[in-house]
Amino acid sequence: MLRTQEAAMRLAAYVYSGWHPIPERDQSFHPGFTEWELVAGCGPRFPGHPQPRVPALGPYDDRDPEALGLRLRLARDHGIDAFVFGVFWCRGKRVFEAGLDRGFLAGPLGGTAPFACMWANRMPRRVLPVRATEAPVLDPSRNVPTDAADFVRFVAMLATQYFHRPNYLTVGGRSYLSIYDSTFFVRELGPERAREAIAAARRWLDAHGHRDLHLAAIEPNGEALPLVRWIGFDSVTHYVFLPDWKGPSLQDYRSYAALRAGQWASFAERSGLPYMPSVATGWDASPRGADFGPARPDKYPWSPVVTGEHPEHFATALLRALAFRSPIGIDDPLVLVASLNEWSEGHYLEPDTRFGTGWLEAVRSARTRSSASGADLG
Repeated sequence: MLRTQEAAMRLAAYVYSGWHPIPERDQSFHPGFTEWELVAGCGPRFPGHPQPRVPALGPYDDRDPEALGLRLRLARDHGIDAFVFGVFWCRGKRVFEAGLDRGFLAGPLGGTAPFACMWANRMPRRVLPVRATEAPVLDPSRNVPTDAADFVRFVAMLATQYFHRPNYLTVGGRSYLSIYDSTFFVRELGPERAREAIAAARRWLDAHGHRDLHLAAIEPNGEALPLVRWIGFDSVTHYVFLPDWKGPSLQDYRSYAALRAGQWASFAERSGLPYMPSVATGWDASPRGADFGPARPDKYPWSPVVTGEHPEHFATALLRALAFRSPIGIDDPLVLVASLNEWSEGHYLEPDTRFGTGWLEAVRSARTRSSASGADLG
Protein backbone atom coordinates (compact mmCIF):
# COMPACT_ATOMS: atom_id res chain seq x y z
CA MET A 1 0.00 0.00 0.00
CA LEU A 2 1.56 3.28 -1.08
CA ARG A 3 1.85 6.15 1.36
CA THR A 4 0.36 9.44 0.29
CA GLN A 5 2.76 12.35 -0.14
CA GLU A 6 0.80 14.27 2.52
CA ALA A 7 1.19 11.67 5.26
CA ALA A 8 3.55 12.85 7.99
CA MET A 9 6.56 10.80 9.00
CA ARG A 10 6.75 10.18 12.74
CA LEU A 11 10.05 10.31 14.61
CA ALA A 12 10.65 7.47 17.07
CA ALA A 13 13.80 7.55 19.22
CA TYR A 14 15.42 4.39 20.51
CA VAL A 15 15.87 4.25 24.30
CA TYR A 16 18.62 2.22 25.98
CA SER A 17 17.21 1.19 29.35
CA GLY A 18 20.57 0.10 30.80
CA TRP A 19 21.28 3.05 33.09
CA HIS A 20 20.71 1.32 36.40
CA PRO A 21 22.43 -1.48 38.32
CA ILE A 22 21.31 -5.07 37.87
CA PRO A 23 22.41 -8.19 39.79
CA GLU A 24 24.13 -9.66 36.73
CA ARG A 25 26.41 -6.66 36.39
CA ASP A 26 26.89 -6.35 40.14
CA GLN A 27 28.32 -9.87 39.98
CA SER A 28 30.43 -9.30 36.86
CA PHE A 29 31.81 -5.88 37.84
CA HIS A 30 31.01 -4.53 41.30
CA PRO A 31 27.83 -3.62 43.19
CA GLY A 32 26.17 -0.57 41.69
CA PHE A 33 28.05 -0.65 38.37
CA THR A 34 26.51 1.21 35.44
CA GLU A 35 27.95 2.38 32.15
CA TRP A 36 28.10 5.93 33.49
CA GLU A 37 31.49 4.84 34.83
CA LEU A 38 32.62 4.10 31.27
CA VAL A 39 31.25 7.39 29.96
CA ALA A 40 32.99 9.47 32.64
CA GLY A 41 36.23 7.49 32.44
CA CYS A 42 36.84 7.72 28.69
CA GLY A 43 39.54 10.17 27.63
CA PRO A 44 40.58 11.32 24.14
CA ARG A 45 42.08 8.56 22.01
CA PHE A 46 43.42 10.82 19.24
CA PRO A 47 43.92 14.58 18.72
CA GLY A 48 40.60 16.38 18.68
CA HIS A 49 38.68 13.38 20.01
CA PRO A 50 35.68 14.78 21.95
CA GLN A 51 35.85 12.49 24.97
CA PRO A 52 34.54 12.23 27.58
CA ARG A 53 30.95 12.97 26.60
CA VAL A 54 29.42 14.76 29.60
CA PRO A 55 25.63 14.83 30.12
CA ALA A 56 24.60 18.40 30.87
CA LEU A 57 21.81 17.19 33.14
CA GLY A 58 24.15 14.75 34.87
CA PRO A 59 24.11 10.96 34.99
CA TYR A 60 20.84 9.43 36.14
CA ASP A 61 19.16 6.22 37.18
CA ASP A 62 16.57 5.44 34.52
CA ARG A 63 14.40 3.63 37.05
CA ASP A 64 13.62 7.08 38.47
CA PRO A 65 10.39 8.31 36.82
CA GLU A 66 11.22 11.94 37.54
CA ALA A 67 14.74 11.80 36.08
CA LEU A 68 13.80 9.79 32.99
CA GLY A 69 10.56 11.73 32.59
CA LEU A 70 12.45 15.02 32.39
CA ARG A 71 14.56 13.74 29.50
CA LEU A 72 11.63 12.15 27.70
CA ARG A 73 9.60 15.35 27.99
CA LEU A 74 12.47 17.37 26.52
CA ALA A 75 12.53 15.01 23.56
CA ARG A 76 8.77 15.21 23.11
CA ASP A 77 8.81 19.01 23.36
CA HIS A 78 11.39 19.17 20.57
CA GLY A 79 9.57 16.90 18.12
CA ILE A 80 10.14 13.26 19.01
CA ASP A 81 6.80 11.50 18.58
CA ALA A 82 7.52 8.11 20.17
CA PHE A 83 10.09 6.02 22.01
CA VAL A 84 11.28 2.50 21.19
CA PHE A 85 12.61 0.75 24.30
CA GLY A 86 15.05 -2.12 24.09
CA VAL A 87 13.60 -5.21 25.78
CA PHE A 88 16.12 -7.84 26.86
CA TRP A 89 14.57 -11.31 26.94
CA CYS A 90 16.22 -14.75 26.95
CA ARG A 91 13.80 -17.63 27.41
CA GLY A 92 11.84 -15.81 30.06
CA LYS A 93 14.77 -14.05 31.70
CA ARG A 94 14.65 -10.25 31.50
CA VAL A 95 17.21 -7.62 32.43
CA PHE A 96 16.99 -3.82 32.46
CA GLU A 97 13.19 -4.00 32.40
CA ALA A 98 12.93 -1.48 35.25
CA GLY A 99 13.88 1.40 32.94
CA LEU A 100 10.72 0.76 30.93
CA ASP A 101 8.41 -0.51 33.66
CA ARG A 102 9.34 1.90 36.45
CA GLY A 103 11.16 4.77 34.80
CA PHE A 104 8.75 5.27 31.90
CA LEU A 105 5.42 3.56 32.53
CA ALA A 106 5.24 4.70 36.15
CA GLY A 107 6.32 8.20 35.18
CA PRO A 108 4.55 11.35 34.01
CA LEU A 109 4.46 10.33 30.33
CA GLY A 110 3.88 6.61 30.83
CA GLY A 111 0.18 6.77 30.06
CA THR A 112 0.30 9.18 27.13
CA ALA A 113 3.60 9.18 25.19
CA PRO A 114 3.58 6.63 22.35
CA PHE A 115 6.09 3.84 22.92
CA ALA A 116 7.09 0.51 21.42
CA CYS A 117 9.46 -2.38 22.05
CA MET A 118 12.56 -3.63 20.28
CA TRP A 119 13.67 -7.15 21.15
CA ALA A 120 17.31 -6.70 22.14
CA ASN A 121 18.07 -10.35 21.47
CA ARG A 122 21.54 -10.27 23.02
CA MET A 123 22.47 -10.37 26.68
CA PRO A 124 24.50 -7.48 28.16
CA ARG A 125 28.29 -7.67 28.12
CA ARG A 126 29.97 -9.17 31.18
CA VAL A 127 33.29 -7.38 30.60
CA LEU A 128 33.45 -3.59 30.24
CA PRO A 129 35.52 -1.90 29.07
CA VAL A 130 36.46 -4.69 26.68
CA ARG A 131 40.15 -5.57 27.11
CA ALA A 132 40.68 -8.85 25.26
CA THR A 133 41.50 -7.94 21.69
CA GLU A 134 41.21 -11.54 20.56
CA ALA A 135 37.69 -11.96 21.97
CA PRO A 136 34.84 -12.26 19.44
CA VAL A 137 32.72 -9.17 18.91
CA LEU A 138 29.68 -11.18 19.99
CA ASP A 139 30.66 -13.60 22.74
CA PRO A 140 28.62 -16.82 22.49
CA SER A 141 27.48 -16.34 26.10
CA ARG A 142 25.49 -13.31 24.95
CA ASN A 143 23.48 -15.24 22.35
CA VAL A 144 19.75 -15.44 22.93
CA PRO A 145 18.44 -18.82 21.77
CA THR A 146 14.80 -19.11 20.82
CA ASP A 147 12.28 -21.35 19.11
CA ALA A 148 8.63 -21.06 18.12
CA ALA A 149 7.28 -21.73 21.61
CA ASP A 150 9.69 -19.25 23.20
CA PHE A 151 8.90 -16.57 20.63
CA VAL A 152 5.18 -16.98 21.30
CA ARG A 153 5.84 -16.65 25.05
CA PHE A 154 7.86 -13.51 24.38
CA VAL A 155 5.16 -11.91 22.24
CA ALA A 156 2.49 -12.95 24.74
CA MET A 157 4.47 -11.22 27.51
CA LEU A 158 4.74 -8.07 25.40
CA ALA A 159 1.04 -8.15 24.57
CA THR A 160 0.00 -8.69 28.17
CA GLN A 161 2.25 -6.00 29.60
CA TYR A 162 2.53 -3.46 26.78
CA PHE A 163 0.58 -3.96 23.52
CA HIS A 164 -2.79 -3.48 25.18
CA ARG A 165 -1.95 0.01 26.43
CA PRO A 166 -3.68 2.87 24.59
CA ASN A 167 -0.37 4.64 23.93
CA TYR A 168 1.43 1.64 22.46
CA LEU A 169 2.82 2.61 19.05
CA THR A 170 1.12 1.21 15.97
CA VAL A 171 1.99 1.14 12.29
CA GLY A 172 -0.90 0.44 9.97
CA GLY A 173 -3.07 -0.19 13.03
CA ARG A 174 -0.77 -3.00 14.25
CA SER A 175 1.51 -3.12 17.28
CA TYR A 176 5.06 -2.16 16.26
CA LEU A 177 7.80 -4.56 17.32
CA SER A 178 11.34 -4.76 15.96
CA ILE A 179 14.02 -7.43 16.33
CA TYR A 180 17.49 -5.98 16.89
CA ASP A 181 19.51 -8.89 15.51
CA SER A 182 17.13 -10.14 12.87
CA THR A 183 19.98 -11.94 11.11
CA PHE A 184 20.69 -14.06 14.18
CA PHE A 185 16.96 -14.78 14.59
CA VAL A 186 16.67 -16.04 11.01
CA ARG A 187 19.99 -17.89 11.04
CA GLU A 188 19.38 -19.67 14.34
CA LEU A 189 15.85 -20.83 13.57
CA GLY A 190 16.25 -21.19 9.84
CA PRO A 191 13.78 -19.52 7.47
CA GLU A 192 11.07 -22.20 7.78
CA ARG A 193 11.05 -22.26 11.58
CA ALA A 194 11.33 -18.48 11.81
CA ARG A 195 8.26 -18.23 9.56
CA GLU A 196 6.44 -20.74 11.77
CA ALA A 197 7.39 -18.85 14.95
CA ILE A 198 6.08 -15.53 13.64
CA ALA A 199 2.88 -17.13 12.35
CA ALA A 200 2.32 -18.84 15.71
CA ALA A 201 2.77 -15.54 17.55
CA ARG A 202 0.22 -13.88 15.28
CA ARG A 203 -2.24 -16.69 15.94
CA TRP A 204 -1.79 -16.25 19.70
CA LEU A 205 -2.45 -12.53 19.43
CA ASP A 206 -5.59 -13.09 17.41
CA ALA A 207 -6.88 -15.82 19.74
CA HIS A 208 -6.40 -13.58 22.77
CA GLY A 209 -8.02 -10.46 21.33
CA HIS A 210 -4.87 -8.44 20.62
CA ARG A 211 -3.94 -6.42 17.56
CA ASP A 212 -1.75 -8.04 14.94
CA LEU A 213 1.97 -7.24 14.79
CA HIS A 214 3.89 -4.91 12.56
CA LEU A 215 7.20 -6.75 12.81
CA ALA A 216 10.32 -4.88 11.68
CA ALA A 217 13.60 -6.59 10.81
CA ILE A 218 16.58 -4.53 11.96
CA GLU A 219 19.61 -4.76 9.69
CA PRO A 220 19.13 -8.19 8.10
CA ASN A 221 22.32 -9.19 6.32
CA GLY A 222 22.63 -9.94 2.62
CA GLU A 223 21.56 -13.55 3.14
CA ALA A 224 18.49 -12.77 5.27
CA LEU A 225 17.32 -9.62 3.48
CA PRO A 226 15.66 -11.38 0.49
CA LEU A 227 13.88 -13.76 2.89
CA VAL A 228 12.38 -11.46 5.52
CA ARG A 229 9.14 -10.78 3.64
CA TRP A 230 8.45 -14.49 3.13
CA ILE A 231 9.35 -15.21 6.75
CA GLY A 232 6.69 -12.78 7.95
CA PHE A 233 8.33 -9.44 8.64
CA ASP A 234 6.49 -6.27 7.63
CA SER A 235 9.31 -3.75 7.20
CA VAL A 236 13.07 -3.30 7.35
CA THR A 237 14.99 -0.68 9.30
CA HIS A 238 18.22 -0.18 11.24
CA TYR A 239 19.41 0.68 14.72
CA VAL A 240 22.55 2.66 13.88
CA PHE A 241 23.12 2.91 10.12
CA LEU A 242 26.00 5.34 9.88
CA PRO A 243 29.57 3.97 9.98
CA ASP A 244 31.09 1.56 7.51
CA TRP A 245 32.09 -1.15 9.97
CA LYS A 246 34.88 -2.34 7.64
CA GLY A 247 35.96 1.16 6.62
CA PRO A 248 38.62 3.53 7.94
CA SER A 249 39.01 4.11 11.67
CA LEU A 250 37.88 7.75 11.37
CA GLN A 251 34.81 8.53 9.25
CA ASP A 252 33.31 11.95 8.53
CA TYR A 253 29.70 12.35 9.64
CA ARG A 254 28.44 14.33 6.65
CA SER A 255 30.03 11.97 4.13
CA TYR A 256 28.76 8.78 5.70
CA ALA A 257 25.29 10.12 6.54
CA ALA A 258 24.85 11.05 2.86
CA LEU A 259 26.26 7.69 1.75
CA ARG A 260 23.84 5.75 3.96
CA ALA A 261 20.85 7.80 2.84
CA GLY A 262 21.67 6.84 -0.73
CA GLN A 263 21.37 3.17 0.25
CA TRP A 264 17.97 3.31 1.96
CA ALA A 265 15.90 2.52 -1.11
CA SER A 266 17.93 -0.60 -1.87
CA PHE A 267 16.74 -2.25 1.35
CA ALA A 268 13.13 -1.95 0.21
CA GLU A 269 13.96 -3.16 -3.29
CA ARG A 270 15.93 -6.17 -2.09
CA SER A 271 13.52 -7.19 0.67
CA GLY A 272 10.21 -6.41 -1.03
CA LEU A 273 9.18 -4.55 2.15
CA PRO A 274 8.88 -0.91 3.18
CA TYR A 275 12.11 0.57 4.47
CA MET A 276 11.92 2.99 7.40
CA PRO A 277 15.15 5.00 7.68
CA SER A 278 17.27 5.30 10.79
CA VAL A 279 19.35 8.41 11.51
CA ALA A 280 22.00 8.67 14.24
CA THR A 281 23.57 11.69 15.89
CA GLY A 282 26.99 10.02 15.68
CA TRP A 283 28.95 6.93 16.61
CA ASP A 284 31.82 6.50 19.06
CA ALA A 285 31.91 3.36 21.20
CA SER A 286 35.32 4.22 22.69
CA PRO A 287 34.01 4.17 26.30
CA ARG A 288 33.26 0.46 25.94
CA GLY A 289 36.82 -0.48 24.97
CA ALA A 290 40.11 -0.23 26.85
CA ASP A 291 42.56 2.40 25.62
CA PHE A 292 45.25 0.82 23.44
CA GLY A 293 46.47 4.14 22.06
CA PRO A 294 47.39 4.27 18.35
CA ALA A 295 47.47 0.46 18.27
CA ARG A 296 43.76 0.13 19.08
CA PRO A 297 42.18 -2.97 17.51
CA ASP A 298 40.23 -2.70 14.28
CA LYS A 299 36.98 -4.11 15.67
CA TYR A 300 34.09 -3.18 17.93
CA PRO A 301 34.19 -1.35 20.29
CA TRP A 302 37.37 0.43 19.19
CA SER A 303 36.71 1.20 15.55
CA PRO A 304 35.43 3.08 13.68
CA VAL A 305 34.77 6.50 15.17
CA VAL A 306 32.53 8.99 13.37
CA THR A 307 34.06 12.46 13.46
CA GLY A 308 32.77 15.93 12.59
CA GLU A 309 29.32 15.28 14.01
CA HIS A 310 27.32 18.42 14.71
CA PRO A 311 23.64 19.24 15.33
CA GLU A 312 23.41 21.08 11.98
CA HIS A 313 24.60 18.00 10.11
CA PHE A 314 22.22 15.82 12.10
CA ALA A 315 19.33 18.14 11.16
CA THR A 316 20.26 17.72 7.49
CA ALA A 317 20.29 13.93 7.91
CA LEU A 318 16.85 14.07 9.56
CA LEU A 319 15.52 16.20 6.71
CA ARG A 320 16.63 13.54 4.23
CA ALA A 321 14.85 10.89 6.27
CA LEU A 322 11.65 12.93 6.57
CA ALA A 323 11.70 13.42 2.81
CA PHE A 324 12.41 9.76 2.01
CA ARG A 325 9.83 7.83 0.01
CA SER A 326 10.34 4.09 0.24
CA PRO A 327 9.94 2.38 -3.16
CA ILE A 328 7.59 0.02 -1.34
CA GLY A 329 5.51 2.32 0.80
CA ILE A 330 3.36 2.29 3.88
CA ASP A 331 0.68 4.73 5.01
CA ASP A 332 2.13 5.80 8.38
CA PRO A 333 5.89 5.17 8.39
CA LEU A 334 8.46 5.96 11.04
CA VAL A 335 11.86 7.57 11.03
CA LEU A 336 13.97 5.89 13.70
CA VAL A 337 16.45 8.02 15.63
CA ALA A 338 19.50 6.55 17.36
CA SER A 339 19.06 7.42 20.06
CA LEU A 340 17.77 9.16 23.16
CA ASN A 341 20.59 8.03 25.43
CA GLU A 342 23.25 5.60 24.14
CA TRP A 343 26.02 7.68 25.70
CA SER A 344 28.57 4.86 25.71
CA GLU A 345 28.22 4.50 21.93
CA GLY A 346 28.21 8.23 21.20
CA HIS A 347 24.67 8.66 19.88
CA TYR A 348 22.18 10.52 22.04
CA LEU A 349 19.69 13.40 21.96
CA GLU A 350 19.97 14.33 25.61
CA PRO A 351 21.77 17.62 26.37
CA ASP A 352 25.54 17.50 26.72
CA THR A 353 28.17 20.04 27.73
CA ARG A 354 29.46 20.27 24.16
CA PHE A 355 26.33 21.38 22.29
CA GLY A 356 23.85 22.00 25.11
CA THR A 357 20.38 21.18 23.76
CA GLY A 358 21.72 21.27 20.20
CA TRP A 359 20.73 17.72 19.28
CA LEU A 360 17.16 18.36 20.40
CA GLU A 361 17.07 21.72 18.64
CA ALA A 362 18.15 19.89 15.48
CA VAL A 363 15.06 17.69 15.74
CA ARG A 364 12.84 20.75 16.11
CA SER A 365 14.57 22.49 13.20
CA ALA A 366 14.22 19.48 10.91
CA ARG A 367 10.55 19.07 11.78
CA THR A 368 9.87 22.77 11.15
CA ARG A 369 11.78 22.86 7.88
CA SER A 370 10.21 19.62 6.71
CA SER A 371 6.72 20.94 7.35
CA ALA A 372 7.48 24.20 5.58
CA SER A 373 8.83 22.47 2.48
CA GLY A 374 6.41 19.58 2.47
CA ALA A 375 9.49 17.37 2.96
CA ASP A 376 9.95 17.51 -0.80
CA LEU A 377 13.73 17.10 -0.86
CA GLY A 378 13.94 13.94 -2.96
